[in-house]
Amino acid sequence: MADILTPALGESVAEASIAKWTRKVGDAVKKDEVLVELETDKVSLEVVAPADGVLSAINAHEGDTVVPGTVLGAVTEGGAAAAAAPAQAPAAAAPAAASGASGGAAVDIAVPTMGESVAEGSIGTWLKKSGDTVAKDELLVEIETDKVAVEVSAPAAGVLTITAADGATVTPGQVIGSVAASGAAAAAAAPAPAAAPANTGSAQAPASAHLSPAVQRVVSENNLNPASLSASGPKGNITKADAIAAIGAAAPAAPAAAAPAAPRADQPREERVKMTRLRQTIARRLKESQNTAAQLTTFNEVDMTNVMALRAQYKDVFEKRHGVKLGFMSFFTKAVVQALHEIPAVNAEIDGADIIYKNHYDIGIAVGTDKGLVVPVLRDADVLSLAGIEKGIAALGKAARDGALTMDQMQGGTFTITNGGTYGSLMSTPILNAPQSGILGMHNIVQRPMAINGEVKIRPMMYLALSYDHRIVDGKEAVTFLVRIKELLEDPARALLDL
Repeated sequence: MADILTPALGESVAEASIAKWTRKVGDAVKKDEVLVELETDKVSLEVVAPADGVLSAINAHEGDTVVPGTVLGAVTEGGAAAAAAPAQAPAAAAPAAASGASGGAAVDIAVPTMGESVAEGSIGTWLKKSGDTVAKDELLVEIETDKVAVEVSAPAAGVLTITAADGATVTPGQVIGSVAASGAAAAAAAPAPAAAPANTGSAQAPASAHLSPAVQRVVSENNLNPASLSASGPKGNITKADAIAAIGAAAPAAPAAAAPAAPRADQPREERVKMTRLRQTIARRLKESQNTAAQLTTFNEVDMTNVMALRAQYKDVFEKRHGVKLGFMSFFTKAVVQALHEIPAVNAEIDGADIIYKNHYDIGIAVGTDKGLVVPVLRDADVLSLAGIEKGIAALGKAARDGALTMDQMQGGTFTITNGGTYGSLMSTPILNAPQSGILGMHNIVQRPMAINGEVKIRPMMYLALSYDHRIVDGKEAVTFLVRIKELLEDPARALLDL
């Protein structure tokens, strides 16, 4: 008999509540199958079966409070679970027989682990339908969570049976379909994509090109030919950004007269679309941040003349030496880290009645993607050079746009920088990225007349905004922090000399 134990709940988390059990006593379970979900004041955790067998006892019920090490239940090891497994995929036999693939073993398609604290996701649009033949490793569906999108591929070649429909809520380990594997099905799957490219631009090409569901959706909706798209993915794959860029490139071909045309008669005046999990999470977290923290914003402006001159002087040799472009973010990150050293309250957070001062500087960099705003974290920014910062930000930005960010890359930031200036924003009041106590907003650089030593001169100016939690950061500290950033940017040599 194997005990089901409450795992460690994380730093400063002493207890959790039982949210729900996914199985009942007497059910057959598989090793690593999710059995119970725990909720703490910070995250949700999943507890999996320690072995194959039968769930023989549940000691803690929904709503009970437990601590790390508590025995939640037990699994009696044995062959019962293995015998029960085929019952989950009886539907696979019918399509297999109908397709002439009878006799092939059904291979389950299970929801993969979706990352720490991610308890569920939503099924996107299946790229195939029940009864279709599929090739091994062919992308079948994308599961969307509140943080990332996870792709699910065919575990074998054969005939597909779908048991979880588009939009269904699923949990890690849940069976969402099966593939009746057989030689006949594998043979049928391979030639299918090859028949289309002769005359059609893109109807069958996405499957043969192994496009992700997100990319295939863009390709299909905009009638793009995957063969004509440039691929910038890490493994030579076409990313969603590549597909969207192709739409923009193709746009000028449309007749100019079509631009001011009235909406088509078949277009509804309104359209209701369910929010993605990522958008729901963004909305919830931003509102929670407003409801929790005493948020206040202070402003200043910075003369970007010297930073721009330094960048213009060294950008070419910098890129040649380090293989990355020299941007403004590295200067701002360096200035922020130095200011955080001097004003530690801005790098702290409130946890109940305690203040946690952070002696590390993990800077969140807000990145806008086609799915919404994400904030990947640049670790240990205080020990990185300008080149290291630029490389780190470039890598995080690309991963964000490609939907390839990991859970670790999105957690644990101590301070955030957001740059609305890339979209033309002149001024804004950014919302705190809870539980952080500060966020710096950068804005558009605008040529403005400034009084310099009694003379009016045109200077490239940027407004800066610091939103902060007034419960922990006083007004004097906030203003001092922002002034310090202004000084370091207007005289970049100060940062190099640690002045």
